[in-house]
Amino acid sequence: MNALVNLVKLFKFNGGVHPPQHKQASTTQPIRVLQATLPLVLPLRQHVGNIPHLRVQVGERVLKGQLLAEAEGGISAAIHAPTSGIITAIQDALIPHPSGLPDRCLTLQPDGLDEWTVLTPIDWQHMEARAVVASLRQSGIVGLGGAAFPTHIKLRSDGRSGIHTLVINAAECEPYITCDDMVMRERAADLLRGIAITQHLLGAERCLIGIEDNKPEAAAALRAACDAADSSAQVIVVPTIYPSGDARRLIHVLTGLEIPSHQRSVDVGVQCFNVATVLAIYRYMRFGEPALSRIVTVTGNVARPGNFEVPLGMPVSALLEAAGGVLEDTSEFIMGGPMMGFSLPSPEVPVTKATNCIIASTPRLFPPAAPAMPCIRCARCAEACPVSLQPQELYWFAKSDNFDKARDYKLFDCIECGCCSYVCPSNIPLVQYYRYAKSEIIAQDRAKEAANLARERNDFRLMRIEREKQERALKHAQKAAGAKAEAGKTEPSKAESGVQYAGDAAVNVAASPASAQAEAVKKAAIAAAIERAKAQKAAQAAQNTAAVNPAVAAEMAAIDARRAEAAALAAKINKDDVAEAAAATHAADQHSTINGVSAQVASSVTSNSKEPS
Repeated sequence: MNALVNLVKLFKFNGGVHPPQHKQASTTQPIRVLQATLPLVLPLRQHVGNIPHLRVQVGERVLKGQLLAEAEGGISAAIHAPTSGIITAIQDALIPHPSGLPDRCLTLQPDGLDEWTVLTPIDWQHMEARAVVASLRQSGIVGLGGAAFPTHIKLRSDGRSGIHTLVINAAECEPYITCDDMVMRERAADLLRGIAITQHLLGAERCLIGIEDNKPEAAAALRAACDAADSSAQVIVVPTIYPSGDARRLIHVLTGLEIPSHQRSVDVGVQCFNVATVLAIYRYMRFGEPALSRIVTVTGNVARPGNFEVPLGMPVSALLEAAGGVLEDTSEFIMGGPMMGFSLPSPEVPVTKATNCIIASTPRLFPPAAPAMPCIRCARCAEACPVSLQPQELYWFAKSDNFDKARDYKLFDCIECGCCSYVCPSNIPLVQYYRYAKSEIIAQDRAKEAANLARERNDFRLMRIEREKQERALKHAQKAAGAKAEAGKTEPSKAESGVQYAGDAAVNVAASPASAQAEAVKKAAIAAAIERAKAQKAAQAAQNTAAVNPAVAAEMAAIDARRAEAAALAAKINKDDVAEAAAATHAADQHSTINGVSAQVASSVTSNSKEPS
């Protein structure tokens, strides 16, 4: 079944490059296992998603494999103790990240005993797939190919996943990296067992193992393991071209399926795993062993390049010492490959789940970049782009901060493989511009999202205030209606009102002159207050006439005199009008009152004369 020929048709993706491989130096020796002797620094952020929740405290002794931080939220991964020892610190420390910034870390001091906690193997053959995947949530296993995406998310299955093909990514296309190559050579049988578990959990009908043709030993080992285990997995050798190890590119090469940019591989019925990841799945199911270590390639300007299985948290400097130490003229240390890797801020940073390769760099291996020249529109970047983008246009948009146009030209489809920068004759660092534009767009989107959330909160606040205002008005209206109804019950009858009306009118006759007089006094007091205010204002001296010439001073004095004369005349007129209005109001009130009383008396006499005796 697994002869040395491919049984499926291969497809070709657009673009790609052929950089020098430099893989031979680190594959001459078998994988060496290193023990934890130095303090281990375990960053809480070793994966995509939320930071896990701490379950230990400073000073606590932990056992190897013990849970230190529990997965938090939907996308997260747990952290476990790589060996037994004491938690000596929980604080910010430098981590391997392009930013060079510190992050929250646990520090574990090994006690040299390497004492295990109780491990529970998973009976995956007799358990429901849902239960098995749920247990993987606490395993801490993530994608070990470099993406560090939590594995239990990719294995989530409800029986209707629709996955028909499992693709195992064994391409390892980037130069210098050989950790997957050595895993396939030395641990092919365990790798096949992990593939069988993964295929069972996904319910996939077939499994395709894609491996580049520059790894003949690994391909032969996998085929021999498939024959020995009578596995249905197919080992397919693909041409060596970068970046064939990208999941979407490898799926296209093996199946011919092109995954749209707005979809994932699972939407077309395909799921992809790295070889080291499925090996970790096997060890967790078979022994109950969580993610405690990983295999790292150490190469470049070191004495003895090779691959090492190291506990997570070990400092990179200890790894370099295990490789014989660095040689002279070493300038920097690169984590990952030369195409997509980044420079480490210090050799003392710890190994994490995403650390697959450490390269000791030297100007001999990686000469300094030549100065960038203007773009000559040669279109070589477009020819090399494996995603069929227009890198030169994205470069102009990113450089000019035209982020909307960059988004329109599918900036986020860029996988940052570096092919465009590799072939650019003008030495333009294109990928750096794309990363800058992506970060700015993400920051703008987050700011916009925060502003929208604040606006929604303010709208809800205004709605709440308006609702409370209406509720208060309704309560007041109900209270007023109740008071009016209560007053209506005690209102006198019409007969009683008629008897009292004449007496009330007589009282009003006596009260009216006093009311009119009080109103006149009130108006006069108001007029006097107005006059006092005007006089006080007129008495105030000007603030900006301290040093004026005599002519201007005389003119200002004449103006002030005219204003005083006009104010006095207005006061006299107003006083006379008030007195005259008061007298007229008093006379009118007396006349109205007398007429009203006369009419009421006449009506009363008439009414009495018509009543029967």
